[in-house]
Amino acid sequence: MLPFHFVHCNLILKFRQTFVTAPGTLRLFFHDCFVHGCDASVLLASANGNAEKDHPDDISLAGDGFDTVIKAKAAVDSNPQCRNKVSCADILALATRDVVQLTGGPFYTVELGRRDGRTSTKASVQGQLPHPNFNLDQLNSMFAKHGLSQTDMIALSGAHTLGFAHCGRFSNRIYNFSPTNPVDPTLNFQYAMQLDKCVQEMSTPESPSTWTRTHLEHSTMSTTRIFREEWVSSPPIRYYFRIGGRETLSTFSHRATPLLTRLSCLQ
Repeated sequence: MLPFHFVHCNLILKFRQTFVTAPGTLRLFFHDCFVHGCDASVLLASANGNAEKDHPDDISLAGDGFDTVIKAKAAVDSNPQCRNKVSCADILALATRDVVQLTGGPFYTVELGRRDGRTSTKASVQGQLPHPNFNLDQLNSMFAKHGLSQTDMIALSGAHTLGFAHCGRFSNRIYNFSPTNPVDPTLNFQYAMQLDKCVQEMSTPESPSTWTRTHLEHSTMSTTRIFREEWVSSPPIRYYFRIGGRETLSTFSHRATPLLTRLSCLQ
């Protein structure tokens, strides 16, 4: 059996145990690649809490993503012919491709031959990952550092069609934003009300700071488990919140919609 068969078989078992395997693995891959490249250094641990995974931007990475790679690596190494010959970096890349396909996304070829990184520091993560409040220019600049265009950035943002949002990442924009504006005025009001409805349909939270991912996950269950390739052909409101940051909707639509229209034709 070839190494990638071990990875795929173990991934399916893990996926059947918990759906979080999919978004967790996909997000883990992105966070790994944007720091030192795709070398699996995000998997390394530090006795003094100084590894990449200990940085605030990586603290929320799902344990199921790490577990996916660990179990797949153990399965590969269980074969004497494959032992110590397949890197965790390659396994993570393969597993990411497989979770995208398992959830309805496209299949693509993964080139192999990556080497595992041997260093991992908390400091190396600082300033390397996009934040929820980034506007389009900030996102373009960050992706450009990795040789990626605005078109690449928008296409890769389709990964957010999987999984769920942590309410703490946006609650300050729809509740008590400022003394004069309860809702962030740069956020499309219609979409803000849609998010509020998602939460209100569940049990009333004690306060925005105590919201859990469960509120939003359950209210959007029909889409959190599907890799929706058609996201690029949706109205600007739907993807504006994911990648628009604090850019006004009209400005964002003017700059990004032509690219999204072209992408939708390539599905």
